[in-house]
Amino acid sequence: MSGSTEQQRLQVLVGNLSDAIEHEDGNRIKILIQDLHPAQIADALESLPSDQRDWIWEQLDPAVYPEVLSEAEDVVRAGRLEKMHPHELAAVTRDLDLDDAADILQDLPEERMDDVLEALDTQNRARLESVLAFAEDTAGGLMNTDVLTIRADVSMEVVSRFLRRRGEIPEGTNRLMVVDRDNRLVGLLRLALLLIVDPDDLVEAHMETDFIGIRAGASEREVAQLFEQRDLLTAPVIDDDGRLLGRITIDDVVDVIREHGERSVMRTAGLSEEDDAFDRPAHSMQRRSPWLAVNLATALLAAWVIGLFEATLQQVVALAILMPVVASMGGIAGSQTLTIVIRGMALGQVGVSNARILLAKELWVGMLNGLLWALVLALVSGWWFDNRTLGLVAGAAIVINLIAAALAGASIPLLLKRIHVDPALAGGVVLTTVTDVVGFTTFLGLGTVFLL
Repeated sequence: MSGSTEQQRLQVLVGNLSDAIEHEDGNRIKILIQDLHPAQIADALESLPSDQRDWIWEQLDPAVYPEVLSEAEDVVRAGRLEKMHPHELAAVTRDLDLDDAADILQDLPEERMDDVLEALDTQNRARLESVLAFAEDTAGGLMNTDVLTIRADVSMEVVSRFLRRRGEIPEGTNRLMVVDRDNRLVGLLRLALLLIVDPDDLVEAHMETDFIGIRAGASEREVAQLFEQRDLLTAPVIDDDGRLLGRITIDDVVDVIREHGERSVMRTAGLSEEDDAFDRPAHSMQRRSPWLAVNLATALLAAWVIGLFEATLQQVVALAILMPVVASMGGIAGSQTLTIVIRGMALGQVGVSNARILLAKELWVGMLNGLLWALVLALVSGWWFDNRTLGLVAGAAIVINLIAAALAGASIPLLLKRIHVDPALAGGVVLTTVTDVVGFTTFLGLGTVFLL
């Protein structure tokens, strides 16, 4: 209910903002947004056409620029960054957490990123460059270097005095990192223990030594899986020698999970996360046209297969009526297998080592489903057209196409991954082509043999 309420509030806000922009009422815009959380402002920007976003931005307090940019979708953020001077960007990045600042800079062209780094002071530049040295989709690219470190041979009272003297703790800190003199990570200390253990106890008596240190080169997908499996709130990032580099917090992992979910949904339609719902029609057309061209080519291939049986279709009209049923059943069955395999690959559960087992299982499922629904279709079509042979042809085609769909759905993602093509992006098109071609060829071929 709360999610629905927030969506309703956003729609009301967007409607009011659109009305204020239409009347060029800057004061009303300022009143509407002045008490909003930066995330709500980002949502509003994403829900308006690109030419109306400038009106909102002009009425914002510059103090909220950093948080709004960090909350905005990449495509909206990139459009705003293009219009900002390097010194403005430098001011924005100074007020953000290091990982959020790095995310913003990575959206910039390389030459502009260099200009922004030059505008920063030496300390902030060095901190940002330490994160930018890693790819954006790795643990190193996700991490924040704002980490509190302590030694194992000091007392809990010393740690408490250190924290009081420091005056503040980095946001999201629930554990302190215990390192040796070479900055190698040797343990973690729960912050809450400072309140309940003897102040004279040494840190080493209470620190966790069975912690998970994430290698800086680990993929963001691996990081998300680790947080999910271990129920982590924060985790240290280390180099190959075990030296502490930074930490990753749960809020960054939630962003990764959300982005991967959105990316999967977009790619099933041949789109990318760069597509803006309110972009100019010409830009959207350019982004979508390549995928439509691929689909047109595969559709023409299926049409060509149908054309090979033109004479059969002219004599047995019932084949044309039932033909979409055979292709559709194969497409649905194949999509089910494809989805299961792609999900398994994403979670690391499916790979070369167990692909043969999965393939055998899906073939059995395809065959059993094929026999079940072949019987149903054979009975329906035989009764409908008063032609038992037609029913047997339709049933046989269903069995063959569902087995082919299972084989294609299980093998296509693995083959695409081997040639470094994203299965989520291309798998659906390839699968549809296979099930259409196999379904049409089988059904019409059997019809030609047994009905003419």
